[in-house]
Amino acid sequence: MTELHLKPVSGLIVRDPETYQPLSADGEPKPRTAYWLRRLKDGDVTEVVPLKLKKGAQ
Repeated sequence: MTELHLKPVSGLIVRDPETYQPLSADGEPKPRTAYWLRRLKDGDVTEVVPLKLKKGAQ
């Protein structure tokens, strides 16, 4: 299973269904599951490029 690096849309609190912890505003890796794909489709989260990948690409 691949991972997505997701962050919540500004003004929303999106909780992880397994830990019940809010998703970090800076983004964090999450498994590519139906739950996270649905949040992405509904516009609750956005996919971002992790900072360490951005630095390595420069």
